[in-house]
Amino acid sequence: VKLVESGGGLVQAGGSLRLSCAASGFSFSAYAIAWFRQAPGKEREGIGCISNRDGTTYYADSVKGRFTISSDNAKRVAYLQMNSLKPEDTGVYYCNVALREGIGMHGYWGQGTQVTVSS
Repeated sequence: VKLVESGGGLVQAGGSLRLSCAASGFSFSAYAIAWFRQAPGKEREGIGCISNRDGTTYYADSVKGRFTISSDNAKRVAYLQMNSLKPEDTGVYYCNVALREGIGMHGYWGQGTQVTVSS
């Protein structure tokens, strides 16, 4: 299983970025992809997810209305479109998938991509 995030960078407040999460090693269309972020000195927080089965999405209140998660099952890529970025959105962004293994679940993470929003 491999997840590779890309698309991070430096952007001014109010700007936009689109992150990508390229996945391999599992049945992409059967699972949900979640996005997390970790700001300096803070715990990692979940910001949203998408079911690749039916496209259902969920967003944390902190990003609702500004961020959009989508995915392309044929390309095996999930996206995080971030608009109206704020300095407090700064952090390392990760994608995650929880796979059923045996009787339990195992979570896999990408290496993360840095997003920095300047004021």
